[in-house]
Amino acid sequence: MEFQYPTHFVTLVTIFLFLFKKFKTSKAKNLPPGPWKLPVIGNLHQVIGPLPHRGFKELAKKHGPIMHLQLGEISLMVVSSSKVAAQALKTNDICLADKPQQLLTEIILENCRDFVFARYGDYWRQMRKICTLEMLSVNKVKSFRSIREDESWHLIDTVQKSLGSPINMSEKFAELSYNITSRAAIGKRGDKEVIEMVEDIAYWAAGFFINDLFPSVKFLSVLNGMKPALKKIRRKIDHIFKEIIDEHKEKLASREKGVAVDTQDEDLVDVLLRVNETQRLQFPINDTDIQAITLDMLTAGTDTSTTVLEWAMSALMKHPRVMKKAQDEVRELLKGKEKVTEIDIVGQLSYLKLVIKETLRLHTPLPLLVARECRKECEIEGYTIPEKTKLLVNVWAIGRDPDYWVDAETFIPERFENSSLDFSGTNFDYLPFGAGRRMCPGINFGIAGVELPLAQLLYHFNWKLPNDTKPDDLNMEESFGATNKRKQNLVLVPALPRSL
Repeated sequence: MEFQYPTHFVTLVTIFLFLFKKFKTSKAKNLPPGPWKLPVIGNLHQVIGPLPHRGFKELAKKHGPIMHLQLGEISLMVVSSSKVAAQALKTNDICLADKPQQLLTEIILENCRDFVFARYGDYWRQMRKICTLEMLSVNKVKSFRSIREDESWHLIDTVQKSLGSPINMSEKFAELSYNITSRAAIGKRGDKEVIEMVEDIAYWAAGFFINDLFPSVKFLSVLNGMKPALKKIRRKIDHIFKEIIDEHKEKLASREKGVAVDTQDEDLVDVLLRVNETQRLQFPINDTDIQAITLDMLTAGTDTSTTVLEWAMSALMKHPRVMKKAQDEVRELLKGKEKVTEIDIVGQLSYLKLVIKETLRLHTPLPLLVARECRKECEIEGYTIPEKTKLLVNVWAIGRDPDYWVDAETFIPERFENSSLDFSGTNFDYLPFGAGRRMCPGINFGIAGVELPLAQLLYHFNWKLPNDTKPDDLNMEESFGATNKRKQNLVLVPALPRSL
């Protein structure tokens, strides 16, 4: 969510806005406290920066766990504590069940015909039911086991060819996640055209763009190039998905003619077509809906898994004690195996699970949960939250809150031993996937794509940093984008262990 344009451009636009528009301030009383505001731009000057979640945390130290910011025309509340997050995402979950509509969702997702950004209502409820019971159910995620195993083995083969040489693991994790998600979603590995499409969408989804902060000033989206760029991506999406959906419709037609097709081999496009054909839906699923829902999977599924793998491996390299303990556990369980499968590790590797949990606490993929929008006026911590107000929950700050977490800035997987904390969103001190009605529906899918490859990498190889870099010197800086990735690629040197 970094602001994407230089200061001189902001200044120029500010002048235009003074000439063409009268600045409006919220007339609501009893708003949460917040920093001082400038005319027109409000608090933009205080949030411009590469890591907004860190900036919000610093502002919260002064202004409190819920604060009000004015970003151009947008009234924004930022929540930075578990107590206030519970009031927002549990007590007022229905009031805050909408997602803001932006130019990107309007063009790329055809007015939010997806699941993540769809307006709260009957269409969203229908799609949530389909996601929960059909697309991302526990059984459906299990059915993708062979895909995860194939792609994880491919990763191991690739690393094997680079023994003793530096290898860019950030790139390898991205390739792994692209291929797993693409095969599960559309039935084939992520080719160059699909990957470029996903990366283009991720770029425009990653920042504060000035046209979204001043939505009434329509020419801004043309002036900054966003609208033409999104329309170009939209045309690319139509081209790519026409072929994909046509192929899947042919498969469905074959099944209807009596040709046996195993539903265990269905990808997510298959599921949507089958559900539309066999169930009486209030809102029939058309090709545009399939595009939007599949794009949710391709973008969110890929970036999240990549980011977790990257940070988990980084944390293990940074903390040799944790690495040894995790490797000892993996190698004790899998000793003598040439190929590791999910069946080999299911219900096992309790310490590796703690490593993943701690990674999600300290390096949560989405440090700021996808924004909510207030459907009707409500109250949080005694303050008024007006209708149409946007709300962000800083889960990165909550995960590092020293009032709850001992040694909050230190990577300690053991903190989760004998703890009931999980990913379900019921404990608001730990919200890597959000909470409430609009929490991430792909938790099972995401975690399944992390545990197996991580276990295999620890089992098959020993690891060191290149150029005799010491663990303490490993750069752990972030780079904010669609997800919170490493600023520098993770480059490691693999070696074979003496014995397994």
